Amino acid sequence: MEILAEVFNIGLLQNTLRTATPVILAAMGGLLTEKAGIMNIGMDGMILVGAFVAVSFSFACTSAAMGVLVAVLVGILIGIFFAIFVVKLKSDEFIIGMALNTFAGGLTVYLLRSIFGVKGTFSDKGIVSLPTVHFDFLEGIPVLDPLLNDNSIFVYLTWILVFLTWLFLYRTPYGFWLRAAGEHPESLETAGISAQKMKFIASILCGVFCGFAGAHLSLGYLTMFSEGMSNSRGFIAFACVIFGMANPPKVFLAALLFGFLQAVGIRLQSVGVPADLTAITPYLATVLMLVYIVASGDRKKKNKAKKQLENI
Repeated sequence: MEILAEVFNIGLLQNTLRTATPVILAAMGGLLTEKAGIMNIGMDGMILVGAFVAVSFSFACTSAAMGVLVAVLVGILIGIFFAIFVVKLKSDEFIIGMALNTFAGGLTVYLLRSIFGVKGTFSDKGIVSLPTVHFDFLEGIPVLDPLLNDNSIFVYLTWILVFLTWLFLYRTPYGFWLRAAGEHPESLETAGISAQKMKFIASILCGVFCGFAGAHLSLGYLTMFSEGMSNSRGFIAFACVIFGMANPPKVFLAALLFGFLQAVGIRLQSVGVPADLTAITPYLATVLMLVYIVASGDRKKKNKAKKQLENI
């Protein structure tokens, strides 16, 4: 019981919010490209580059805001690069995404060693972290005070961005056009709206979200950069998009589940469970998510076929 109390406490919920935030941000970008008919598995590379750039400019300019700004700008450039190859040149999105991830991993390792002269991890007191938020009116309130106070500003911004993403997709003309670009591009072109343009916008917005995710990862969740620190979060975000059927609230909940499982793994390490064992927990959950999706999809197809036969 003492072990369970040490693992399952308010600290677990705090860690859940912090670990889920970069996945939620990337997943919001991924669902936009998914709605536009693009399978973007290059998000892991986008997050990694965003994390490196955020740390670099936060350190160089002694400003977390500058780090976030440049991370977003670089995310936009990568989003445009991805869209040029996938949308304009009709290249295979899977190959371009994997190439982007591989290139990002190699580039950040090279820049880390050539600019900062270190291998593995760059950590310095000169890196300015993202500010934390404290709500005075929550002080002394059980659970809410430790849970909602003193988190990185991006934890709170993420909740707002999830709502704004839903609002954009389902309550604005651009959101309608973006969804139409993925579902009925010919009809959209007939209406005089460029489906290609909407796909570009989706890819750019995905770059923005991944820039935010990388900045939070290296300046909010941690205050450092390490090689490969995105740690497949882009792939997990993509799995959350599929599991949540590209619906912002459902994707948000799927990402929270990942954050919870990762937080459980971290807490289990404190009671002596090997780190190698606990590290697989969120990825095992991701695989189970995808298996469930495939199984449920097959079941729906069988039920549909059965109904069609009954109607004959």
